[in-house]
Amino acid sequence: MDALAGLLEGPRASGAFLLRIVLDPPWSIRVQDGSPLCLAVMLSGEAHVQPDHGDPVRLRPGDVAIVRGPDPYVMSDQAATPPQVIVHPGQQCVTPEGVSLRERMALGARTWGSNPDGPVQMVLGVYEEVGAVGQRLIDVLPPLFVVSGDSWDSTLIPVLAHEITKQGPAQGVVLDRLLDLLLISVLREWLDRPDSEAPAWYRAHTHPVAGEALRLFHEDPANDWTLERVASEIGVSRATLAGCFRSAVGTPAMTYLTEWRLALAADLLRQSDATLNTVARQVGYGSGFALSSAFKRVYGVSPQEHRSAAMAH
Repeated sequence: MDALAGLLEGPRASGAFLLRIVLDPPWSIRVQDGSPLCLAVMLSGEAHVQPDHGDPVRLRPGDVAIVRGPDPYVMSDQAATPPQVIVHPGQQCVTPEGVSLRERMALGARTWGSNPDGPVQMVLGVYEEVGAVGQRLIDVLPPLFVVSGDSWDSTLIPVLAHEITKQGPAQGVVLDRLLDLLLISVLREWLDRPDSEAPAWYRAHTHPVAGEALRLFHEDPANDWTLERVASEIGVSRATLAGCFRSAVGTPAMTYLTEWRLALAADLLRQSDATLNTVARQVGYGSGFALSSAFKRVYGVSPQEHRSAAMAH
């Protein structure tokens, strides 16, 4: 599992909040829910997205915007339209005066807005929490970016638009998977662009030596990897591996592996009640004590404190 896959494996990522929004202009929604990631798909009409600290970006049909939280942002028909709806944590929607809009603007299955036949239609997918592995990817994303419908052709958008209002067995699972696929497609489209400033570890996946080392680390983190063992597995010298990895990824191979193992451990501690020794073995540490020492050095808290904080949240 790499960081892109890990984004969708975090706590409750499989239960992302998904909604079809239908509106009449003028409209404006201020989102301050603190969510780490939001995906907005423009189906018809236009919209503007403006972070609190950034310029507005226009969305046209077929465009997909990725907004990285937790900072607030505004979606509106025009940048000058004042907010009429405030979205708080837990997707609680109220007027600027604090009056709940949950019932007033409900329009049916997973549909919300001011007019069921409104000219502005979009699908909003909100990932309300991600794990430490997914956070490694989110941390390198800009606060807001758009993949234009003119620059790519995703057949997933009409399928998602068609499925979102359906009811039936396992429909929530179907929608979760469609949203995950769309998110992966959009992120890969953006990260693969020459001007995206994608992190070195992402681009290094195509490197013949560093990419193979990354694959080994991601697929089998519990293995007792040493630089010599990884080099032997790939079929290069230890010096070649060390030089190629540092050049392509930006950190020594064993440093990357340590960071990766601890990120995996952080997610496992949040997602399960497995013992510390069990988690340690899953991520390549010989004992819970060894994992605890490394974990506290990097995260500043013990594994137990990390788990307790997640349960309290």
